[in-house]
Amino acid sequence: MSQVQSSYLAPAKLNLFLHITARRADGYHCLQTIFQFLDYCDTLNFTVRSDGQLTCCSTAKNLPPEQDIVLRTARLLKQYSDTPLGVDIQVEKKIPMGGGLGGGSSDAATTLMALNDLWQLQLPIATLLQLGLTLGADVPVFVQGHAAWAEGIGEILTPVELTECWYLVIHPRCAVSTAQIFNDPDLIRDMSPITFADFLAGQSRNICETVVCRRYPLVKEALNWLNQYHPARLTGTGACVFAGFDHIEQAQTVFAQLPVQWVGFIAQGKNVSPSYIYTKNNQ
Repeated sequence: MSQVQSSYLAPAKLNLFLHITARRADGYHCLQTIFQFLDYCDTLNFTVRSDGQLTCCSTAKNLPPEQDIVLRTARLLKQYSDTPLGVDIQVEKKIPMGGGLGGGSSDAATTLMALNDLWQLQLPIATLLQLGLTLGADVPVFVQGHAAWAEGIGEILTPVELTECWYLVIHPRCAVSTAQIFNDPDLIRDMSPITFADFLAGQSRNICETVVCRRYPLVKEALNWLNQYHPARLTGTGACVFAGFDHIEQAQTVFAQLPVQWVGFIAQGKNVSPSYIYTKNNQ
């Protein structure tokens, strides 16, 4: 068994807006959104094994190993590639679960990319994108590694350049069920498509906000509080809400007044995924 441990980052993301333009026959929704990464990351540590065994342990609370998307990802890639190698994975969770920040999808994407490297599989990015999509609609953007305008179910990606501003992100200490929100009968599903220029002109919103705020009063309370200081928005289906600032000092001023019942953090938006630009190896 190799004792060389390699560490990779798995960044959070924000949905800067979220529109639903249609619902497909298979139940999936046609979306328009923009993904931008944050320099706020989980850390995944990999130790390659020569005996083919796969193990995963995570600091996430109340997450049985058999439900961990990281372990499912490793199994999927091992089966697809037929490699004789295995791996021990340790996940240091920092991104809150159920917050709309894409932590699970990011962990899965980092696992695909890391094991493609560590197992020396040399699979092309197109293959990793296809495998990632089977794990979740948000996984491909983390594999691609660049801020993107997304359509389809979130897998049709066009890289975009965005201002890398500072974000104050608040988690109101509740977990939102994405399935519950997307199945809500009051959710608007027939918005007219917009363009990137429309987004830059301020003609966008998160269409899920109304439904989420009705179902989750804690999210509504956090959103209303943040809106007092700066225009705020829900990311994904929540529960996290965020506001963007030109300067970190502006975000820090608001963060200093955060009510004690919530948790939050300040992070900078990144157009290139931190998992691409920062890899550290511990020998």
